[in-house]
Amino acid sequence: MAENPEHPITITSAFPPRETAPSGYLEPIRSAGGVLWRGDPDTVDTDPASREVLLVHRPDRDDWSLPKGKVKNREHLLCAAVREVTEETGLAPVLGRRVPPQRYLKEGWPKQVEWWAATAEGESAFAPNDEIDRVEWLPLEKARRRLTYGHDIQVVDNFASGPARTFPIVLLRHAAAGDKSSWDDDLLRPLDPAGRADAQELAPVLAAFGAPRVVSSAAARCTETMLPFTVDSGADMRTERAFTAQVVGADTAAFDREAAAEAFVTLLEEGRPTVVCTHGELIPFLMREALGRLGAPVTQQLSLRKAAFWVLHIAQADRALAAVERHAVRV
Repeated sequence: MAENPEHPITITSAFPPRETAPSGYLEPIRSAGGVLWRGDPDTVDTDPASREVLLVHRPDRDDWSLPKGKVKNREHLLCAAVREVTEETGLAPVLGRRVPPQRYLKEGWPKQVEWWAATAEGESAFAPNDEIDRVEWLPLEKARRRLTYGHDIQVVDNFASGPARTFPIVLLRHAAAGDKSSWDDDLLRPLDPAGRADAQELAPVLAAFGAPRVVSSAAARCTETMLPFTVDSGADMRTERAFTAQVVGADTAAFDREAAAEAFVTLLEEGRPTVVCTHGELIPFLMREALGRLGAPVTQQLSLRKAAFWVLHIAQADRALAAVERHAVRV
């Protein structure tokens, strides 16, 4: 198919107008995908033109697009993005910063595609098939001209407008651990059956970001939350006293907030992918500290449900904030 410099497709920044449905709303088709990129680490952040992205060709439609696909029932968005990129390109992606979603009409029905920048891990296992018969790495400008659809061009432009190299800091609240009143030593309180199930569910979700090290509260409920992930991924785990709840009463947990803030800022400055597993009481404080130090606005909704997590994507080059996202373990 020849390169297509003309893109007549209309991009919609919102869902369809009221007249498209009696109630004015149609539940969008959910999809997820990745902008797989590569380039010289010395130039990819200072010169976006030096980046290359991977495009896929679909023979049944004779079009060029970015790898993406529909989210399966009860599938986590992060897992869907990894699965679709792997299936279409033969490359296992490690997700980086989140890129703004695209919303457009597909045969009159709204479609919403969630996007992440991503790098490839390992060798390609791509083999031409009925769905994808070709893949090609192209510099950004050539990729823009090759892409068939305007909404994919916008994704490439969004990727080009931010840093390529980023690292994630995941701030996770431990999974459910039952009633604290039944334990003399709250540090030893383990996960309950629901918490153990959520810990298993978390492992493949967090693996979308590769195998980041784990820095955990020393409480059993925190280290147990991370155990399936560390076993599956081989990630290192250590405990941090500053992130550990110190019980001072029957229903009261205390923290050395100054020490916790210092420990968290150190992790931000070290520039390594990291999962921090800690307690619900500490998470809003740590998020507020991090966002303030990074010069970002602070949302009013900082707290998390159990087994939910924030992800701060930090630029490697200048330690600036590149993106923030929040996830629950179950959809």
